[in-house]
Amino acid sequence: MSWKTDSGPTVEPVVSSRLAKFVGFIAFFAGMVAAGLYITLFWFWAPDDDYETLIETKRRAQAQAASVAVGGGRSAFNYDNAIIEKSEILRGGPPIDGIPAITKPSFVAAAETRLPDDDRVIGVVEGDQAKAYPLRILTHHEVVNDRIGETPIAVTYCPLCDSSAVFDARIGDREIEFGVSGLLYNSNVLMYDRGSENPSLWSQLKQVAVAGEHVNDRLRMTPFEVSTWKTWREKHPETLVMSTQTGFGRNYNVDPYDGYVDSPILMFPVKPTDQKTRLPAKTLVLGVWTEKGAKAYPVKALRERGEWPDVVGGETITLRGEPSSNSLVVVQSNPSVQWVYGLWFAWYAFHPETELFGDVATDDDPAQ
Repeated sequence: MSWKTDSGPTVEPVVSSRLAKFVGFIAFFAGMVAAGLYITLFWFWAPDDDYETLIETKRRAQAQAASVAVGGGRSAFNYDNAIIEKSEILRGGPPIDGIPAITKPSFVAAAETRLPDDDRVIGVVEGDQAKAYPLRILTHHEVVNDRIGETPIAVTYCPLCDSSAVFDARIGDREIEFGVSGLLYNSNVLMYDRGSENPSLWSQLKQVAVAGEHVNDRLRMTPFEVSTWKTWREKHPETLVMSTQTGFGRNYNVDPYDGYVDSPILMFPVKPTDQKTRLPAKTLVLGVWTEKGAKAYPVKALRERGEWPDVVGGETITLRGEPSSNSLVVVQSNPSVQWVYGLWFAWYAFHPETELFGDVATDDDPAQ
C-alpha cells in the first residue's frame, strides 16, 4: 500500500521499495540463520554433563565480543564507572549516530497527513497541545528530541523490544539532547547525551544512566500512550503529527524489522529470562512500576476490559482497554508511577520481580 506524504502526490517508490524490502529481508534472514546456527551449536553439540563449563565458555566468548564492541579501537564512551556488566553491552550493528536521532522534527495538522488509520503512534499531551509520533518513522530513528508545551522531551522507540517510552529531557539544570549510541543492553537501545565531554549511556527500559558522567541519574517519564492514528486523532482532533519531512533520506513505507515481532527468535541475548514462561516472549505488555513494585499488563488480553483501578507498588492507578486501537492506557496515576510499552522478554529482563496482572489468557501468536 502506498502512503501519501504530507504534501504532494502519492509516493509509489516501486523499484526502491522492492529493493529495500529485498535487502532488508536478506539481512533479517541472515541474522536469523546465524542465531539459529549459534543456538544449534550451543545446545546440541554441548555435552550434557558439562553444562556449567559450557555456560562459562559462553560467558567468556560474549565478554570477549563485547570487549571488541565497546573497547576495540577508539570509543566515545568511558565504562570505568558502569553499573552494568561491560560484557553485556553489545554492538547492535550501526555505529554511534548510525541510526540518526531526530533533533528538529516538523509537524503537520491531522488533516494534512495521509497516515493510515491503523498505524501506531506515540501520543503525548500537555495542556492544550497534543502531538503524535508515528512508529513507522521512529523505527528508522529511535529517538526524537522535541518539546511539548514548555517541556523538552525525548520520544524513544526500540524496534528490537517494540518498546516505547517518553522522557523529560532535563537532568538537573541541564537540558539533554539524546542520540543513538549503536550499543545495546539486554537487546534494548542505549542512548547517549550529546555534547558531553564524558558522554553517558542511558538505558531506555532501565531508565537510568548506566555509565558516564550522569551514571545512576534517573530519567523521568512524561505521560504518554501508544495508540492507532485513528483512535488518537478521534481523541485529539487538533493534534499535530510528526511529518515524514525529517531531513533524512529514509523510505518510511519500508519497515526494516518487518517479521521480527512475529518470529520467536531474539536477535541478541538477554538475561534473566522468564523460566516459568508465563507469557510468550514477544507478547506486548504495558509495564508499570514504582519504587516499591512492578506489574505487567498484556495489552491484547486486556484491550476489551474497559476501565478499572489497580494497585502497583502501593500506588493506585486507573487503566483503560481500548479495543478500537488494540491498546491499553494509563488514564490516572500519581507522579511516582511510571510506565513503558514493550515485549514481555524485555520487560522481564529489566524487572524480573514483576507481577503479572490477573490470570490472563493468551493465544499461541508470539506477537500479541
